[in-house]
Amino acid sequence: MPVIHRPDRDRSSRKGQQYGRQASSESRAHSSSSSSGASPPHGREESYPQILPSDRQRSTLVKRKGKTDPSYGLPPEQRSLKQHLSLGAINLDKTSGPTSHEVAAWVKRIVEVDKAGHSGTLDPKVTGILPVLLEDATRIMETLLLAGKEYICLMRLHKPVPKKRIVEVCGEFMGPIFQKPPLKSSVVKELRVRKIYYLEVLEIEEQHVLMRVGCEAGTYIRKLCFDIGLALGCGANMEELRRTRAGPFREDKTLVTLHNLTDAMAAWKEKGDESALRRSIQPVEAALAHLPRLVIADNAVDAVCHGAPLAAPGLLSLETDINKGDMVSFFTLKGEAVAVGVAQMESREMLASQSGIVARTERVIMQPNTYPKAWKLSERDAATGAGNAAKK
Repeated sequence: MPVIHRPDRDRSSRKGQQYGRQASSESRAHSSSSSSGASPPHGREESYPQILPSDRQRSTLVKRKGKTDPSYGLPPEQRSLKQHLSLGAINLDKTSGPTSHEVAAWVKRIVEVDKAGHSGTLDPKVTGILPVLLEDATRIMETLLLAGKEYICLMRLHKPVPKKRIVEVCGEFMGPIFQKPPLKSSVVKELRVRKIYYLEVLEIEEQHVLMRVGCEAGTYIRKLCFDIGLALGCGANMEELRRTRAGPFREDKTLVTLHNLTDAMAAWKEKGDESALRRSIQPVEAALAHLPRLVIADNAVDAVCHGAPLAAPGLLSLETDINKGDMVSFFTLKGEAVAVGVAQMESREMLASQSGIVARTERVIMQPNTYPKAWKLSERDAATGAGNAAKK
């Protein structure tokens, strides 16, 4: 029976640590001239957070109460099917064989939309989660590209190595590492730093090592296996790989195949049944679950839809642990995604400020004029107030 190796659960469950540690002179550089790899600083494995950034727990802070007008906008679950498709996100299970571009093209043809794009390219032989966004939802592609990823990898060692040594060396690769993209890649072949949030050895059988890796976007698992082999002094290569998480998308009930998507489309065309299609295609809001959320007032929505930055008076509530420069999402009180932007203040400043720019708008999701302009709302409120006064 193979031996299962798992790290200390108390360590892996810590979620209060600080993210974004910068690489320094203490960071490891795994090069071809080293057979064992440099060791991490003392206590590094214990202190580095062993979760993806999207798993970070946040609380909601209410700046002020607000109300929304039911005459404008629509909760995501009440959208028509046409609107649902134009703001759709698919948690697709890619099979081995086709390229990611081919899969996105097939989705576009199956769902009969004008635009479909995938986030985070998977090699043809790699399987697993490939987020596909439809129509206007493609505007937030960049936010998913920056999200953390998780993989299940089967690595083959070229020579037998003691199991204890394998686990020790794999643990050394947690945290920021230097990595140069492999020759068979479409990016510039230059040395760069990528974060490994966790690396858990699940099973070892002879010269095969099964492991779970949580990493920053842009990490090459094939190169990670190669570098682990150098550190072990025996050489190693990646045999199989499956992506199990991509930001907010994971292997759960929302995961669908191309066959599921085809069947759902056929059920709608032949029987008029939308239920399967709505289950297969999620609203774009699901693809933003990994970003800190700012809830804005109705009178601020249209200005943001036209590209204006979000000012403090338009902010109703926010989430904790937002830092200046973080990517954030703007939502209405009805739960609709308005835009994504970059925070210009920390959470505490946002909560306390009465003026100033809270966040800069980067990508607009909602169509302009979905909500009325602020001056129209002011006119309506004034007229309503005058009418109520006349009745008295």
